[in-house]
Amino acid sequence: MKKIGFTLWIVLLGLISVAQPKIQFDQTTYDFGTIKEEGGRQTGRFEFTNVGDSALLLTQVKPSCGCTAADYTKTAVEPGGRGFIDATYNPSGRPGPISKSIRVFTNEPRFQENNAAPHIVSIKGTVAKRPPTVFEVAGYKAGNGMTRIKEPNVRFTLKNTEAHLDTITLKNFWNKPVTVEYEKMPEYITETYRSFGGAIQPGKEEIIVFKYDASKRNGFGNINDHIILKTNDSLENNKVLAFNVTIREDFSNVNPKKMPKAVFLANTIELGEMQPNGSKEVGFTITNEGKSPLIIRDVAPNTSAMRITTKTATIEAGQSMTFPFTYKAPNRNGTQKGTIEIITNDPGNEVIILNYTANVKK
Repeated sequence: MKKIGFTLWIVLLGLISVAQPKIQFDQTTYDFGTIKEEGGRQTGRFEFTNVGDSALLLTQVKPSCGCTAADYTKTAVEPGGRGFIDATYNPSGRPGPISKSIRVFTNEPRFQENNAAPHIVSIKGTVAKRPPTVFEVAGYKAGNGMTRIKEPNVRFTLKNTEAHLDTITLKNFWNKPVTVEYEKMPEYITETYRSFGGAIQPGKEEIIVFKYDASKRNGFGNINDHIILKTNDSLENNKVLAFNVTIREDFSNVNPKKMPKAVFLANTIELGEMQPNGSKEVGFTITNEGKSPLIIRDVAPNTSAMRITTKTATIEAGQSMTFPFTYKAPNRNGTQKGTIEIITNDPGNEVIILNYTANVKK
């Protein structure tokens, strides 16, 4: 009796060990060959068979950057059944060789173990660089529409007592005159000259000179402003001209014997160990060891994960102030680093960079 029971147990164990799903791909590499950069998204299909003895399920399909799994079999595939994974690649802006992969996880027994290597399917090919457009040939690489700004992002640095002149170039690629007006402009940005009248004639390239007056801007540090040029362009009516400006304080009239002095306990803030998505409230302290009030003009973290409620303040001579902030950790492990930029009226510390680090662990 015991012998029969033991034999039956062995048979059942053998049946259980055989009854396993197993994926087998027809091919693990799909070659797109040569495709055009402007040809739109391309899709390659990987087909597979369940050569096992129980139902197969794709539990995770993880494409690498630049490649997406547009679709795949999401229902169980019975023994002998067929399934697929579609890999889609967008060639726009990616001339050159294609080499991307997709990691595939299933309900096969080996994936019950930690760190089991996934199945890998790959796409390859070459993206042929598209020919330059008529706009690019003329040096107009940004924007849309038939009238374009050659350099729509203007960058410069000046003192808060200064004004800056900048010239922008526009070209009308259309076969009709294009009018150029403005949406409401701030008082610190004005047009001082244009080389055309009310409209840019077909095929013509013209200029506009703008004046940016920092004394009217009332700001310090890195500032992003923009104005909108309104046109009758058939494809894009509004053109955005961005001013990326760094404004520094003019200290030429400051009495060296009556200056503020910003002092920090440390230039690095250690947040310590944190959980993913966890948050921590800490702060940094500034002491004014100078002879006149210390003005904190702005406190700007380099990431939205850092929230600082107090961004401006005045600290009297000999006094200190603590600036609290909340940091939210990302949903990933590892050392996280960032900076906080502080703008002050201390000539020796006009721009102060504080570093912070956090060790995120599950």
